[in-house]
Formats: sequence, structure tokens, C-alpha cells
Amino acid sequence: MSSIYDFEALSIDGKPAHLGTQRGKVMLIVNTASECGFTPQFAGLEDLWKAYADQGLVVVGFPSNQFGGQDPGANDQIASFCQLNYGVSFPMMAKVEVNGANAHPLWMWLTAEAPGLLGSKSVKWNFTKFLVGRDGQVIKRYAPTDTPQSMKKDIEAALAAKA
Repeated sequence: MSSIYDFEALSIDGKPAHLGTQRGKVMLIVNTASECGFTPQFAGLEDLWKAYADQGLVVVGFPSNQFGGQDPGANDQIASFCQLNYGVSFPMMAKVEVNGANAHPLWMWLTAEAPGLLGSKSVKWNFTKFLVGRDGQVIKRYAPTDTPQSMKKDIEAALAAKA
């Protein structure tokens, strides 16, 4: 796989989601959890989505239950929680594993393209974020502690760049 556009996933309602349909857009890919200390970041992610969607930003959430069992619900429960508590309207995918032998291929690619601290290929916790440029390539990886607000300059730069 050579770009994010080569991947597909299942949307949170179980329908195929081909990332190639987002070609030419800037994407912010996030592994999410409903019961995490970082869960309030959903509000900031929604703010980014609303502020920059018309300029070509797509925020995509991938729930994962791999860290402390902090997203144990079924996909419909997760979707309802995100919408009711944080007004999430950006695309949410079906729950996936982001690490290990059963990791979703997209997450294997993201972590290989943008390793973490000391070259680590694994995702360390919920709300790890990857910014992908209009060319489908990873620009930067962000830690769970990096707030959505703190990424605005990078997002604006990515939006200003040509594919």
C-alpha cells in the first residue's frame, strides 16, 4: 500500500468505507475510546471538523478497546455515545484493533509511516492521531496528550499545500 487511499474500513454502521473517496483531502485519523481520560477530545475533534471541513479536512475516528478496555460497547452504542455526549458528526469507523497481529491494515501502515517515540511502531494509548496530507501520505503523528486545538497550525499548513 502506497497511500491512505489504498485502504478501506467499515463505517460504524457496518458499511464499506473506501478511503480513496477522500482523495485530495487532508485527513486526521484518530483511535478513540468512550471511557478514557482523553475522551473529551471528541469535542475538539468535532470543532476541527466543523471549522475546516469546507477547506478539505476529514476527521475519522476509529474506536479501539485495546487500551484498558475503555471502549467495550458495540458499534451502535459507541456511535450513540459520541453523538449524544459530544455532537460527533465526523465519520466514525467500526471498532478495530490498532496494534498486534489483528491490527487493521490501515493502522499497521500508519504506524510504519510515522513511528512513535524511539521508533516504536505501536500505538501507546487512545487518541493517538495521524495527520495525512492531500497526497495521501502521513505528515505527522501526535500523542494522546496533543489536543486537537494544538494541531491547528499543522492542519492549516496541510490544507494550504497542493496534492
